[in-house]
Amino acid sequence: MRINDWPVNERPREKLLEKGSAALSDAELLAIFLRTGVRGRTAVDLSRDLLAAFGGLRPILEASAQAFSAHHGLGPAKYVQLQAVLEMSRRHLQARLSAGDTLAGPEATRHYLTARLRHLRHEVFACLFLDKHHRVIAFEELFRGTLDAASVYPREVVRRALDLNAASVILAHNHPSGVTEPSRADEMMTERLAEALGTVDIAVMDHFVVGEGRPVSFLERGLL
Repeated sequence: MRINDWPVNERPREKLLEKGSAALSDAELLAIFLRTGVRGRTAVDLSRDLLAAFGGLRPILEASAQAFSAHHGLGPAKYVQLQAVLEMSRRHLQARLSAGDTLAGPEATRHYLTARLRHLRHEVFACLFLDKHHRVIAFEELFRGTLDAASVYPREVVRRALDLNAASVILAHNHPSGVTEPSRADEMMTERLAEALGTVDIAVMDHFVVGEGRPVSFLERGLL
């Protein structure tokens, strides 16, 4: 049966218009992106096949061009289209935290850091630099490491914060493994950074660990 033969309230596009994108399943969202299915399979059927083959939505979004294009119903054109959609999403989130804007709240910060760091296959340590009114001065990736760790030098973080005349910072790093639970090394690193920045009256507002699911906040955990 074609999707056009389904009840109107079950068709992905009509469902999105009526209930919003959050009401759709991963397969329904992917079906809207694919637009069409293949012989004998609707776009939703194809989406379910792809989710099963890749192991979920995130592996599809982060697949290489070769791995993505190798699947039936996909190809280089779809891969390019997907990368454009993902980059638009990242830029939309970045615009919400652009220089001069006041932080909208911890959830907006979480979404932005997730878009910037979660897809990376190596560990990155980054900072959001803020002025005394909690307006964003800049977001910068300061250190890059292997899959296991990044060497973070407090003196370099302090120097950059002073260069930007920051009053406070939000620290962030990703765990390529996907596990967001802070390690003891993460806690010690945060303590060293907070101490070093504190000597020049720059506050550490929070430290987020980005991985699978919702980023973990040191502040909410009582670790700051």
